[in-house]
Amino acid sequence: MAERIGVIGGGIVGLAVARELAATAEVVVVEKEGEVARHQTGHNSGVAHAGLYYPPGSLKAELCRRGRELLSAYCRERGLPYLECGKLLIARDEREVRALREIERRAQANQVPGLRWLEGSEIPSVEPHAHGLAALHSPKTAIVDFPAVARALADDVCAAGGEVRLSFAVTGIRTDRSPGRAPEVLVRASDGAELRVDRLVVCAGLQSDRMSRLAGDEPGPAIVPFRGEYYRLRADKNHLVRGMIYPVPDPRYPFLGVHLTRTVGGDVEVGPNAVLALAREDYDGRTVNVRDVWETVRWRGFRRLARQHWRAGVRELHGSLSRRAFAAAAATYVRGLTPADVERAGVGVRAQAVDVDGSMVDDFRIHHLGPVVAVRNAPSPAATSALAIGPYIADRVAGSRS
Repeated sequence: MAERIGVIGGGIVGLAVARELAATAEVVVVEKEGEVARHQTGHNSGVAHAGLYYPPGSLKAELCRRGRELLSAYCRERGLPYLECGKLLIARDEREVRALREIERRAQANQVPGLRWLEGSEIPSVEPHAHGLAALHSPKTAIVDFPAVARALADDVCAAGGEVRLSFAVTGIRTDRSPGRAPEVLVRASDGAELRVDRLVVCAGLQSDRMSRLAGDEPGPAIVPFRGEYYRLRADKNHLVRGMIYPVPDPRYPFLGVHLTRTVGGDVEVGPNAVLALAREDYDGRTVNVRDVWETVRWRGFRRLARQHWRAGVRELHGSLSRRAFAAAAATYVRGLTPADVERAGVGVRAQAVDVDGSMVDDFRIHHLGPVVAVRNAPSPAATSALAIGPYIADRVAGSRS
């Protein structure tokens, strides 16, 4: 009889894991929303990253490289958009040029395809309206419709005999270790529904720490939510950007800074910033969830993080409150861009895992709790890497029996 394995989370990572497991087991995905891809998967910038930034040899670098290849092939197979419009990282001064050289070194070690260094005079050959002192061009960086990919993965799970249960909000997880029997995991929903499985995988994104603690895991790392606000160029200004224009990121933070990205729908998004969110699911910029705020401020790791980086937080908040400041940041890369050229667009929330010492977790963090495998952190570029993460997590599930 085939094993029964549960997966908590109907985002792209959970569905990719479920798709991999469904080849050899009976799989049930539970998702608290009425459709898949409602949270991080459905509110990101839609970029399939090529692996420029990540430390060579890190799990992020390995999974990103393999994941992008698999994602490109999957989109072709399923007839989903995958547009290699390329990314340009622009350095504005000598300090950023030195940092960009380090990114070039990492990118070469990560075997990023087609990588090319540009001097300032060469930048307009790729992006006619961009300017800077130097740039790094990654022509294979692509844009994707990640919610469509997630829906296709859900279809794959069902086609393999699995199940995707929507509106199943998990409120309890218990492992039954009756003598003489293999462990069984009981998952309870808020409406009283139950799911019994042999093993369980937690891929809950913004709720990953809470779901893991329900399964008996330790408190940390805890999720600290950061709201990412987007503007978009007015339609008559879309010609200013051909593909993607990015800043040189600050190595102290996992956030990439305000950038300009063409979408599969033809818009050009500007952003996101990174502002502390007052709710884990704040997609209108006005939602306040008392429980979420309380859990954030009482986590020692957050208080240490805030003491270390409050100045950066103030800068991000200023950009959040001022369209002029947001547009000014983008205009340092694109000539002629004014505040009148941008308009408010969507909002995303990033599940940033923070350790008790205040450090932001920047690679995958996976905990094993007997028959439960808990993905405590699946950082960007998790969407790009999802089809490589699936087999990686499935291997860990295979070794989780106890």
